[in-house]
Amino acid sequence: MLGASAADATLLGILGLLVGSFLNVVIHRLPKMMELHWAAECADLQAGEEVLLERPPETEPFNLMVPRSRCPHCGHQIRWFENIPVFSYVALRGKCSQCAAPISLRYPTVELVCGALFAWCGWSWGLGWEAMAWCGFSAAVLSLACIDWDTTLLPDDITLPLLWAGLCSAGLSLTETALPDALWGAVGGYLSLWLVYWAFKLVTGKEGMGYGDFKLFAAFGAWFGWQALIPVILMASVIGAVIGIGIKLKGELREGGYVPFGPFLALAGLTAMIFGPSAILGVIGL
Repeated sequence: MLGASAADATLLGILGLLVGSFLNVVIHRLPKMMELHWAAECADLQAGEEVLLERPPETEPFNLMVPRSRCPHCGHQIRWFENIPVFSYVALRGKCSQCAAPISLRYPTVELVCGALFAWCGWSWGLGWEAMAWCGFSAAVLSLACIDWDTTLLPDDITLPLLWAGLCSAGLSLTETALPDALWGAVGGYLSLWLVYWAFKLVTGKEGMGYGDFKLFAAFGAWFGWQALIPVILMASVIGAVIGIGIKLKGELREGGYVPFGPFLALAGLTAMIFGPSAILGVIGL
């Protein structure tokens, strides 16, 4: 018979698989929704003049709920039994049931990672508000990592709620971080990368990172406290340097030689959640 921790981990792990399936929708659609919104704003600004960027045709609503998921190759509408996390991917052998086009391995990977993170929260904190708070943290950070890797965007729609959730969780004692530490962690996280951004820009004339990185680091400060800022940024920098060098050696750098920093920050943040911020220094050998 499963013990309490194992049962809690199993239940939240199943929930994580379901949430992971929804995160795949968020990762794919939220950047597109942002682009449509920007295009519409540009069209409004240029109304009455020569329109260089036309408003996208408003054929049907496009958000996180509609339209229903379709195969990008043939337009086949995904049926409910083809959308069961992980199991449908295995049953379909990673191919569309209509046109046999390959389904990206990203989908089951995100579901499995989200399920594993939720299960870890259940094992560590049981079924309760603290575990649910960290499950929400995990889901937000995982989606931000994937979106930033794909598009170099860290949407305010996720980073800002994540920041406020960290402060509220500290205020409600849902995390072990005291509210003053969370507050100064948010301030320190934002200002530290903001100062690095401007120092780099003044010296090189280039932008080394985006404002979304400031907000994500501020969110980590809110969740873990100001004491965690140095371990988290050190780990993110080490991972980023190693992976960046590897990508460069393979000749796979993107146009402009840009590697998004958000995914490395996200990995450091998830590591801090699992092992604790102080353990990061030992992981990177400091």
